[in-house]
This record gives sequence, C-alpha cells and structure tokens, in this order.
Amino acid sequence: MGSLSIWHWLIVLVIVALVFGTKKLRNMGSDLGGAVKGFKEGMRDSEAEEAARKEQIARNQAVDVEARERTEHR
Repeated sequence: MGSLSIWHWLIVLVIVALVFGTKKLRNMGSDLGGAVKGFKEGMRDSEAEEAARKEQIARNQAVDVEARERTEHR
C-alpha cells in the first residue's frame, strides 16, 4: 500500500497529459532540458574563469618574487 504500482503512474501520466496537453508537455521538456544545459555551461565557464584567475595570481606572485630578488642583489 505504501508504494505506487505501474498502473497508478500510468493513470497519473494520462491525467497530466489531459490537463496540460502533449504539445505543452513537449515544450516544457525541451525548456527544462535547455535550462539544465545552460546551467551546466555556466558552471563550466565559472570554473574556467576561476582557474584562469588563480593562474594569473600565481604568475603575479612569481613576478613579485623575481623583482624582490633582483632588488636585493643590487
């Protein structure tokens, strides 16, 4: 009694299709897929920007160390 059988899910699916219509459900599915794809691309871009920022900071620190070493030797 606690779990739903396949027949319960089929009835729910039929009711949802009748209420929203199959065309609207297809549009909602493609919109949801596009949103997930956009989110993943945004996360990937964010991670790439963060890695580039950390690399730039490391380069700047290396240049600062080299500059200090040169001024100390003079």
